Amino acid sequence: MEDVLTEIPPPSRFFQEDLNNFTPPSSPLPSPFLLFSNPKPDQPLLPSLLVIALSTSSHFVFDHVSSKTLIGSVFLPEIPFSGNTIKPSLGDKSCNIYALNDADSLTFLVCIQCSVSTERSNAVAKLLIGEQIIPERVLILDSVQSQNFRGKLSSDETCAFKLETLAERKGQDGVYGGSSLLKGLDYFPSGSMVDGLAAALLARCQMRNIRGTLCLSWPQYGGSVVALIKSILQRTVLHGIDLSSKGDAEDKYLRFGKIKDHPFDSELYT
Repeated sequence: MEDVLTEIPPPSRFFQEDLNNFTPPSSPLPSPFLLFSNPKPDQPLLPSLLVIALSTSSHFVFDHVSSKTLIGSVFLPEIPFSGNTIKPSLGDKSCNIYALNDADSLTFLVCIQCSVSTERSNAVAKLLIGEQIIPERVLILDSVQSQNFRGKLSSDETCAFKLETLAERKGQDGVYGGSSLLKGLDYFPSGSMVDGLAAALLARCQMRNIRGTLCLSWPQYGGSVVALIKSILQRTVLHGIDLSSKGDAEDKYLRFGKIKDHPFDSELYT
């Protein structure tokens, strides 16, 4: 006599995709949107340079820049903003847009301090580039993901690479590499991969024929990579903006450097 408790059940009469027919579809997420401090800004906004900071190290670099003005934010309905401080802080899950007081040009800064899923990356990229904001040039700051890198990376090694759109490589004068935003920086090694929001932003620049550059730094955390990012920005990008930070703030950053994601406590930076 068969034991109904231990007998292996027969295969299902339904295919896996058919089982989903009995589950009500989840409601689609609302689209992300921009909200500006000025209710009616002149649109589209036309900055000469749009800097998009994705990596934790780049967030730290710009957190101490006094010559920036908050002009708006990007809101993703799936990201809870409860617990954020009134004054922007490194510990917040936020996506703020700033105007940098650069005497040479109109520069915007976007600090994305929340995790954007792969499924939402294209929507966020479309929101930031090419519709309400149409920049002449874009610089994206992100970190190298070791699992996507073809080769060996040492935690003691500090380095940075770049990827560029065709418009950036060609330049205004038609000479390839002649007016590159990150001139002198090595290209990201062939066979390595970039995914997520950084890839979506660079692809958006390519589609819109915008001069776009992606800077990938390694390691993800540490005083050496912060110093490298500052050096790159001051040498070739933001000549007139002071990127210096308080000495005690950098010590606090180093203590939190090995914690993943966004390891900052806002109370430590006040």
